Amino acid sequence: MSVWDDLVGQDRVQEQLSAAARDADVLVTADAAGEPVPPGSKMTHAWLFTGPPGSGRSTAARAFAAALQCTSPDRALGGAPGCGFCDGCHTSLIGTHADVDVIRTDLLSIGVKETRELVRRAQLSPAVGRWQVIVMEDADRLTEGAGNVLLKAVEEPAPRTVWLLCAPSLEDVLPTIRSRCRHLTLRTPPVDAVADVLVRRDGIDPERAAAAARATQGHIGRARRLATDERARARRAAVLKLPLRVEDIGGCLKAAQELIDTATEDAKQASEEVDAKETEDMKAALGAAAGGRMPRGTAGVMKELEDKQKRRKTRTQRDSLDLALTELTGFYRDVLALQFGSRIAIANADAEDALDRVARASTPERTLRRIEAVSACRRALDRNVAPLLAVEALTVALRAG
Repeated sequence: MSVWDDLVGQDRVQEQLSAAARDADVLVTADAAGEPVPPGSKMTHAWLFTGPPGSGRSTAARAFAAALQCTSPDRALGGAPGCGFCDGCHTSLIGTHADVDVIRTDLLSIGVKETRELVRRAQLSPAVGRWQVIVMEDADRLTEGAGNVLLKAVEEPAPRTVWLLCAPSLEDVLPTIRSRCRHLTLRTPPVDAVADVLVRRDGIDPERAAAAARATQGHIGRARRLATDERARARRAAVLKLPLRVEDIGGCLKAAQELIDTATEDAKQASEEVDAKETEDMKAALGAAAGGRMPRGTAGVMKELEDKQKRRKTRTQRDSLDLALTELTGFYRDVLALQFGSRIAIANADAEDALDRVARASTPERTLRRIEAVSACRRALDRNVAPLLAVEALTVALRAG
């Protein structure tokens, strides 16, 4: 299998990246032989991958990184880089290649300190590979200061360094950075293509794969989790019942509190094991005594670690809430389709009774206002409004319609 196999429903993007990988291979070969670089190359030093959640931005970036590091002998016979089997491809895809750095954050933002260290590493020549590749999966989380630090490296890159930035949209990246990148737009994969991947690659039952792909509307990662995780299915079922529970103010407030409690529990479960291991490793590195007593002068380091863990837990809670709000938007989208008698496929077919009840008891105008209320809640959370207040305002707005 080639490195492009996981890039679902992105034929045009795959074609562009494959052509660029071929030209990159020609550039390296010509440079090694001391020959002039052929004109008209499709390869460039900075790329920006944008697309909706679940479109496979980071998957495309990692596949391209692997193709750039491909060492397959078939290239000399006209084969395309990105075989998926050679050492360069394999280590790039699994994250162990010395010259491929994949940067992702589980915090709310990427700061100046981390970006400076990343820029320093990007100035180095490749250690074992053909290119030094930096994949930044969360370029939209760069602070303004961090973006300005990155700008200098993108403007004046090292000869064999390639930046692969991923963000939901162009507007999520500083104009000065995006103007120096080649832009690739990914689309939401077709539902059928996502279901096929779940069956073929993950061995999921075809019926369950189809239901998960339809429920997540083509979001590959969420579809896989929904098809394989019983807790994810239970949490989604609870979210889809929320529109039936906001008939009075008491129900609104109770539903909001339960949504927050679920997100908090998700964050706690996701971070407890990681936090404990990080803390023990840090204590061991600082030379803590067997009884747990820390050496003098290390309190600041431990406080910094605790702050990082707290920010990570906040990010996980926000992500869990955002997923619930996305599912609510999908619910009301289905309601609107029923109200208009549309023939489009219903995403939440397993909640058809609830959809029918809400559709019959409301109007398209009220449904649109409810969808806008969900969007307003997401914007409020982005502005750091207290989650409980934001979700309470949402549930009250859903009741009012």
